[in-house]
Amino acid sequence: MSGSDRKICRIFGTDLAKEIARGISAYMRKLIEVEEARALMTRAKEWGVWRWLWEKSSVRATADRAVDALTEAEKKVKASWSDDLKKAYRELEALASLNGNLKGKHRYEKAKEEAKDVDSEIKRAVARVKEADDEAERARLDAEDTFDEAERRLSSDMAREGAEKAMGSWDLREKAIRKAEAAGRGK
Repeated sequence: MSGSDRKICRIFGTDLAKEIARGISAYMRKLIEVEEARALMTRAKEWGVWRWLWEKSSVRATADRAVDALTEAEKKVKASWSDDLKKAYRELEALASLNGNLKGKHRYEKAKEEAKDVDSEIKRAVARVKEADDEAERARLDAEDTFDEAERRLSSDMAREGAEKAMGSWDLREKAIRKAEAAGRGK
């Protein structure tokens, strides 16, 4: 029984929880890590500066597990995509990574050529997914920057702001994953 399964057992009762845990997909099991991090961040918003400093490694580790769980869920969803969806997404990734060097330009040209026959509706759907992915990543980085600045300034107010931003970034990441799932279903 995994750690997540044991937590479910404590919450719902052993027999019912075991049955529930057997039926929960790997994606849903990972969401438990996000909920654990969300619960910790909610409690942590009440902490003073010394408690934040004392618990920062625990908070960071819990937040990292949430991000890792969401990343894994996203990878699983995108792995199930059709070849056309993958080609369109690779084209957008290559375009976003253009940085003026020859290798980046060559990568983009190759991805563009591979995606040339992909339907424009698929490309629009993938563009919405990429936009959501980028928004979630910007929010995650902003939350991390806020936590780093809070630690540097010894500011519990900034740490609370970082907690809010972290939870918001997880919401955005979950929204991006749902968009990726919808794109995979053709909706």
